[in-house]
Amino acid sequence: MSLERDSLIYKTRRKLQVLAHKIVSDEALSKFYYRIVMKEELSFDDPKTFNEKIQWMKLYYFPYDPMVVKGADKYAVREYVEQKGLGHLLNDLLGVWEQADQITWDSLPDKFVLKCNHGCAYNILCDDKALFNKAEAEMQLKQWLKEDFGAFNLELHYSRIKPRKIICEEYLGSIITDYKFFCFNGEPKFIYISEDLVHDRQARIGFYGIDRSKLPMVKASYADLNDAVFPEYFDRMVNDARTLASDFPFVRVDFFVMKDRYYFSELTFTPGGGMNDFNPPEYDTIWGKELDISNVMKEYGKYRTKKK
Repeated sequence: MSLERDSLIYKTRRKLQVLAHKIVSDEALSKFYYRIVMKEELSFDDPKTFNEKIQWMKLYYFPYDPMVVKGADKYAVREYVEQKGLGHLLNDLLGVWEQADQITWDSLPDKFVLKCNHGCAYNILCDDKALFNKAEAEMQLKQWLKEDFGAFNLELHYSRIKPRKIICEEYLGSIITDYKFFCFNGEPKFIYISEDLVHDRQARIGFYGIDRSKLPMVKASYADLNDAVFPEYFDRMVNDARTLASDFPFVRVDFFVMKDRYYFSELTFTPGGGMNDFNPPEYDTIWGKELDISNVMKEYGKYRTKKK
């Protein structure tokens, strides 16, 4: 019953977020969310911390940069990766559809992954097609395709993704090491490593500098179990992250790491929706100093002026 109640609360919160997005200004709503989640006041006039700078960009820069919208699109980003000369890092694409009832189930292998292109956590893993509930999957995909993911936490670049699609990729496994490279002004600076695809739960988790030094950062609700063992191709990963980040003031470049190779996972522009719980809290300021958005604020500040 608790799971059902949590699900109902979650769905209700999302509906209220969409409604609030329609009737409250984005900036006022962002300040409200920030106050509730972070217990702090949010400054758009003089953002200094990492979270504040992400908040500014998610309203006034990311939605207006076509490259960001393309990078956030789980399907279109494949072309971006190809253009950067890194097509060999892409997972095999098994199918693309705009409606759930268009999926050609018979053509799919025994194992596969379904994703929607216009948001986060829109993933369905199938590890045995004989036991897979296709009707339930179609129902879930239809619901996701109706959703404006960008409205939930004001990650407005997701709202610009058109058309919405379902993509099917090769199944790589249920437990994969995930390397997330936080790249500031085109340069990888920090790494977050985990070993679980589902929201990093019950996983080995750690934050590291690009020099492989472990940082004194933890996530409050997760255990930091072991030190990371960096693969021999780690330096190549760093260079590839740098290549993919070169067009953006900030982006997190994610790779799936297997035993003998790694795959491109995704580009993330608003980690935590700009409400990351830094522990120790001073890392919010430390990371903020690494991120220079002065030119972005000059060029895209016109969009904030228009909305005032």
